[in-house]
Amino acid sequence: MRGGRGQERAITGNRQSSWAFADAYGAELVDDAENDALRWARERARQAGVRAVSPSTGATLRLLAATVGAKAVAEIGTGTGVSGIHLLAGMRPDGVLTTVDVEPEGQQFARQAFRAAGFVGNRARFIPGSALDVLPRLADGGYDMVFCDGDRSECLAYFDEALRLLRPGGLVCFEGVFAGGRTVDSSAQPTEVLKLRELLGAVRESSALVPSLLPVGDGLLCAVKRNL
Repeated sequence: MRGGRGQERAITGNRQSSWAFADAYGAELVDDAENDALRWARERARQAGVRAVSPSTGATLRLLAATVGAKAVAEIGTGTGVSGIHLLAGMRPDGVLTTVDVEPEGQQFARQAFRAAGFVGNRARFIPGSALDVLPRLADGGYDMVFCDGDRSECLAYFDEALRLLRPGGLVCFEGVFAGGRTVDSSAQPTEVLKLRELLGAVRESSALVPSLLPVGDGLLCAVKRNL
């Protein structure tokens, strides 16, 4: 292709600028209390070395939670509460977020962040422990949305549990499926990246789902459970 390399550089630069603009736009969609809480939670995540969703991913989660009219959301990977704030902001005012994480200290940070963002205590249910131990105890078809941001090597097991947990018309989302660009890198990759590739294939091929891969943050794989 004529001028291929230069054009590729231009496209890459344009995409990076667009992604930066999308993150800045997402950050402007929150009120002052939420913004202060998000900054505090992000700093706790940075100090702990924990991944936190980007502002554009957070804005997308708000939109999706509002779109499905989410009253019950299950979150795998509390972190320090960044994603939870966005999910709660998009959910119905009487909605409850059930959030699972192996790190109780992070959940304490999240509890503080939710309170600072203006959410009352009964809006979130914190369950410490391994997701694969906790999820089987949650109700079949009891959730409008499942957000997965846990151990990437367990993503296929999360997928199976999410299908069971979701009501018809419910939505599942997986954060970080680009894995910093490694998912599409043809060189040798660690197990977690190979699992993400399997997940992408499983979601795409499932007749029970209507999927889409959104290029926000580090990749947000979403799918709606069909009314079969």
